[in-house]
Amino acid sequence: MHDDSKLVQQRIARFVRERLVPAMYRERVPVEVTAWTAPGEPVPFAEAVRQEYAPFAIGSPWGWPWGTVWFHLRGVVPAGWTDPGTRPELAVDLGFAGVQPGFQSEGLAYTPEGKVVAAVEPRNAHVPLPGGPGSAVDLYVEAASNPGVAADWTYTPTRMGDPATAGDDPLYRLVAADIALLDVTVWELAQDFWTLSGLVAELPTDLPRRAEVLRALERAVDVVDPDDVAGTAALGRAELVDALASPAWPSAHRVHAVGHAHIDSAWLWPVRETVRKVARTFANVLDLMDTDEEFVFAASSAQQYAWLAEHQPELFERVKQRVAEGRFVPVGGMWVESDTNMPGSEALARQFVAGKRFFIEQLGVEPLEVWLPDSFGYSAALPQLITAAGSRWFLTQKISWNETNVMPHHTFRWEGIDGTQVFTHFPPVDTYNAELSQHELARAQRQYAEKGRANTSLVPFGWGDGGGGPTREMLAAAARTKSLEGSPAVRMTPPAEFFSTAEAEYPRPPVWSGELYLEFHRGTYTSQARTKRGNRRSEHLLREAELWAATAAVRAGLPYPADVLERCWHTVLLQQFHDILPGTSIAWVHQEAERNYARVAEDLEAVVARSLAALAGDGDGAVTVNAGPYPVDGVPALGGGAIAASAEAVRVEENGDGTVLDSGAVRVVVDRRGLLTSVYDLAADRELVPPGSAANLLQLHRDTPTQWDAWDIDEHYRRHGRDLTDVAELAVVERGPERAAVRIVRKAGASTITQVVSLAAGSASIEIDTHVDWHERQKLLKLAFPVDVHAERATSEIQFGHLHRPIHTNTSWDAARFETVAHRWVHVGEPGYGVAVANDSTYGHDVTRSTRPDGGTTTVVRLSLLRAPLFPDPTSDQGEHRLRVSLRAGATIADAVAEGYRLNLPLRTVRGAPIAPLVTVDSPAVVVEAVKLAEDGSGDVVVRLYEAHGGRASARVTAGFEHSGVVETDLLERPLPEPVALAGDGTLRLRPFRIVTLRYRRG
Repeated sequence: MHDDSKLVQQRIARFVRERLVPAMYRERVPVEVTAWTAPGEPVPFAEAVRQEYAPFAIGSPWGWPWGTVWFHLRGVVPAGWTDPGTRPELAVDLGFAGVQPGFQSEGLAYTPEGKVVAAVEPRNAHVPLPGGPGSAVDLYVEAASNPGVAADWTYTPTRMGDPATAGDDPLYRLVAADIALLDVTVWELAQDFWTLSGLVAELPTDLPRRAEVLRALERAVDVVDPDDVAGTAALGRAELVDALASPAWPSAHRVHAVGHAHIDSAWLWPVRETVRKVARTFANVLDLMDTDEEFVFAASSAQQYAWLAEHQPELFERVKQRVAEGRFVPVGGMWVESDTNMPGSEALARQFVAGKRFFIEQLGVEPLEVWLPDSFGYSAALPQLITAAGSRWFLTQKISWNETNVMPHHTFRWEGIDGTQVFTHFPPVDTYNAELSQHELARAQRQYAEKGRANTSLVPFGWGDGGGGPTREMLAAAARTKSLEGSPAVRMTPPAEFFSTAEAEYPRPPVWSGELYLEFHRGTYTSQARTKRGNRRSEHLLREAELWAATAAVRAGLPYPADVLERCWHTVLLQQFHDILPGTSIAWVHQEAERNYARVAEDLEAVVARSLAALAGDGDGAVTVNAGPYPVDGVPALGGGAIAASAEAVRVEENGDGTVLDSGAVRVVVDRRGLLTSVYDLAADRELVPPGSAANLLQLHRDTPTQWDAWDIDEHYRRHGRDLTDVAELAVVERGPERAAVRIVRKAGASTITQVVSLAAGSASIEIDTHVDWHERQKLLKLAFPVDVHAERATSEIQFGHLHRPIHTNTSWDAARFETVAHRWVHVGEPGYGVAVANDSTYGHDVTRSTRPDGGTTTVVRLSLLRAPLFPDPTSDQGEHRLRVSLRAGATIADAVAEGYRLNLPLRTVRGAPIAPLVTVDSPAVVVEAVKLAEDGSGDVVVRLYEAHGGRASARVTAGFEHSGVVETDLLERPLPEPVALAGDGTLRLRPFRIVTLRYRRG
């Protein structure tokens, strides 16, 4: 027999394209279209329906960038549409381009009474009609003219990301608005062809099953009359019955298909558009649930449900009904699908506190799976936080984007820095936007790493990123692959059923210890520096506001501003979403984020001022308050008092080589280039700066990533850079005795960099305050500190602890880790001596080591200060920036921890009397991270602490207020069944990096 399989496949493809698809609608009748254009931002339905609508012709242009046009569609279903096997529906084409849904025009259909019906999107371009032949059609479609900012992923700079530059030319043309008669049999035949043709493409050519399916498809083409597809489609389906009925192999991979729509809370669209994307997607999901009883849909992000409750309350109530049935499944338990590298300790904890509170209180469910398919790497603090929040499982897909190394597991136990382990799954399908195609299912089976030990994986299916969700075609694919020979066996289930099944199937999976570092998107630690600074400042202001408000409530009876604090937290948590805080959104998003941070600062400063005024009273003395967990200059932690004068004085000497600053702890030489050519530790009697090197060295690199501009820093940047050593101005601006400072001004391209290098009396920390007026494009600004220590690893602060990373490149895993994230400090050292570099708003770092000609070792710590990517925001990072850094000589890990808090929580001065701390801790290893009143409004005091030095610690926490008892709780402030760290005598006994939440009962 001659092999004509390629020709047969070509014939099948043309048959589907030219015969089946055009025949899905038997007839189409245009509706009457009128329209009203919203003059600015979107308006609610109740306002839109009151406007005057004008006739609108099919083919006419509509919609300027980010605009909204309301279309009113009216017509009558023809009385003769009575054939069985057909169904009328409204078919609307807003001018869809042939790209993924979510990145172009979208719409939402309403009844005249304002009830949401369904979305109108490229893959969901039909709206169900409840009436039969002769019934009236009357619908409003809110159409959003969102521009295609992605531009086919060419990373071309776009003016469309900012309404101020996007223009007002129409983007779309209304292609069609028809009442259309769907031929259900033809549509079903098309789904049969899609699944079986996909199966043929994946099966080996020598497998009999492949030939059987191919010939069945050929016979179906033969029996369907191209001149009467509707009349003969049933014959075609009959030819495929046996091919579809043959059951899956017993050893087939088992897939749990979970309906899903990964909706980015902002990205290539503003937050306000995500509010509408959620409504569109959830409306489609509810419509599908009405037609398919097996369909289960999972959605994360409490923020998105909260938006729905606020803006579409009727739709939210329908979602609640499906949640109660277990078919619409809240997952994740977080406020948003946040970045996990950069949010601070308490902020990452609050993602769970805020998210789970909403799901429990508003929807009556508590998600047990943490669902982060698309964040850019995962902090090693997460396993403990997941467990402390009462969750059991973790899911992501993003690590499959690694550029260099392939993760060895798809199902495993992930171990965090404290030893906590959480059951984790990476879907081997390698996408969170699956269609349930045979290509995807075969990939999941092929790539599944646990073969022979387990055989179950999860596939999230549905259009995501910009929303849209599952389609009826995907549900048809799921139905056809429940048990299909040659295909993995597919079941639609809730995520919890998958995890329970996978855990039982694989009770002793391998363990991956430490962070899940994404070998990609390393530029996200640096892009959009103002957004990052706003986040860091907001986190620390929230700490101050909660501490002083709680203290004032307990001590002075001042009402606790729970509503203000919650509003500020929700803003900060939203903006930690994994395309906002990482700096990878359009200009509009980051402009709005900066405005929001300014409002948060204003609100929190008011809370702090009001609380401190109530605490300090009417006295006239100067009181310095310290919100940090360690005493600073004699001011107690978490309290207020007088600053202790230093016994030392800073001495300043100018000579021909530069300026010498001597604090009594370190002697620093600032040469005529503004560089630190000597940092001499007087206590240790050793020089920090290696021979021939200089610290405080600014370096400017070419920054032209291969792809994903705002996301990526590629290793090749290191081959293109220059040191900035020319000085436009250098002068001593303070001469002691308490502080001395040198100002250095440099020009770099079109930018101006002004640094103030300062030293305080008695201090071993050199502070560098850098102001940059930044006007570069595709450049990376680094700040380098070479130090004369033989370090084998760099220690970086993460949430509730720190992480050690090798700085050699022995393996491909080490080499790929060339840019890393740290919070407030990085520490490098050798036995007996170390150095800390702290910062107040920088996250990206790289640490390298080299051997000098003299045999000594130079370790270089560099901070990534600024970038200037062109996509998706061509104005990224332009303008003014302030970044503070300190170099701490002779620092232990404990010193680094304290230095990070000191730099980020500056002291405040008020008038009045000293303020006694609300709580005290007698061990420097046990750090108070938060002091607040309980979330439930009871007035109980909640204190969150952690072991910060990486060892075992015992501590006694003393409450400076009356209380009736203390209990150990989870993150949600629920008492633990048995105390873990709190002993009967009131002592805390903590393992390394253990997080403890204590709740003090009042009243």
